[in-house]
Amino acid sequence: MSNSPYELGVKKGERFEFGKNWRRFLSVLDDERITEACRSLDHMLGASLLRGKTFLDVGSGSGLFSLAAMRLGAVRVHSFDYDPNSVHCTAELKRRYFPGAAHWVVEQGSVLDAEYLERLGQFDVVYSWGVLHHTGHLRQALDLVARAVLPHGRLFIALYRDQGWLSKAWWQVKRLYNSGRLGRGLVCGLFCSYFAVSGFFADLVHLKNPGRRYAEYKRSRGMSRVHDWIDWLGGFPFEVSTPESIGRFYQERGFRLERDKILPNGHGCNEFVFAKQT
Repeated sequence: MSNSPYELGVKKGERFEFGKNWRRFLSVLDDERITEACRSLDHMLGASLLRGKTFLDVGSGSGLFSLAAMRLGAVRVHSFDYDPNSVHCTAELKRRYFPGAAHWVVEQGSVLDAEYLERLGQFDVVYSWGVLHHTGHLRQALDLVARAVLPHGRLFIALYRDQGWLSKAWWQVKRLYNSGRLGRGLVCGLFCSYFAVSGFFADLVHLKNPGRRYAEYKRSRGMSRVHDWIDWLGGFPFEVSTPESIGRFYQERGFRLERDKILPNGHGCNEFVFAKQT
């Protein structure tokens, strides 16, 4: 392992390798998942907002939503991620579906690198779903993505909701997962089994087919339930926020909340679409 900041973070147990999980996800990616990703993006941003517009995917992960932006008619897509395996995944989707497309650029970069973001310029739509809370510097990341939005453009972000003491407990779980092979085995063995068994019995109680829980999960942004379990359990660094704090943060920077999707309970992400006023 080399001495890049990313790899040092992984070696020290301070960073989860999201890209390895996304590479496994590509094996189950199909047209139905891609269609659902397009639908969810179009639903939150508004009909046809992306057509003819520029799109910045901050922390592209699997590359699924960069691909969705391309299919929805974005005139230029720029995808970047800090994790080299995630960069590989995004580049692979470009190779499969838009080979040779000069208006889709994929590269490695950090959302905390202000000079890098400044070089990229501004975009009509800046998208970052479930990424900024994993940087270790949430407030800085929130500020830097705001600067990348063109006047009257949109910022679409999703951030982990604050569960109080429970979020602190999840921080410890994630820290254990990233401590090494033993910690990873303990966390996966305990929590994946719990998620699977509790879901199975909940479906039986409600007279539902337990198998449909997994088959239908792709309707959640085209994602995979099992891969999302791993992403949740390992996702580190880990920070949380409240809708009120995020709303105030962006209001102070000249944004107006256009749409949101707030979780009533449980762990997961609150979604926000902000419109830049000037």
